[in-house]
Amino acid sequence: MSGMRRVPRPPHGPVAIATSPWIVVGAGVVVMVVLLIVALGAYRGRSPAPDGAQPPALPVPSAVVAPSVPTSVPSPAPVLPGISGRASGLPPSTAAGSPSADPTLDPVGKPTATRSPSRAAPEQPAMTGRYRVVQSFDGGFIGEVAMVNSSSRSRGWTVRLEFSGGRLVTAWVEGVPQGTVRQSDDGFTYVSGVEVSPGGSVSLRFHMERAPSTPRECTVDGVRCNGL
Repeated sequence: MSGMRRVPRPPHGPVAIATSPWIVVGAGVVVMVVLLIVALGAYRGRSPAPDGAQPPALPVPSAVVAPSVPTSVPSPAPVLPGISGRASGLPPSTAAGSPSADPTLDPVGKPTATRSPSRAAPEQPAMTGRYRVVQSFDGGFIGEVAMVNSSSRSRGWTVRLEFSGGRLVTAWVEGVPQGTVRQSDDGFTYVSGVEVSPGGSVSLRFHMERAPSTPRECTVDGVRCNGL
């Protein structure tokens, strides 16, 4: 036995790897192949979808609620005095958004300035008359209505005199053609026989018996005489 030669055993551990370089090379090749496979899989996952393919629908979270659009809320209509909106309800004309029934309020209930209608100046009558007593005597008097034409054209005229009792004796116009007299129980009406020129004047005189000197009514073309 002492003459036999011992066969050496192969080394173990790091010494074996160091003495066998083909093992290190083979392991590196395996690692590189694995890394290449992983890289190709990741690249294919990021590649764009082919033409015509629909992208996958993303789930919408149930907790997401679309924001509501604010709507305009009409302002409450003004409560008018004497009307209760809770008890009887507002009238249709005063509801929100409708014109106010009060002309002094605008559609939102604010008071508006009102303008009083302008009053035109009273028109000057064309013929004006003034009454006076010319002469008084026992049992009667002589009166006069002096008239002036204030218009811009020639015009005729009508005088109406009323008394509380009495009797008309006569009536006349001085210096011009006479007109027409119509008597009644309470006085008389005189219609001119000639027109008065613009700015001209004329006087009607009359004789009354058993009558008060102040007439109950005196008018020229329906306008009350002055001097009463």
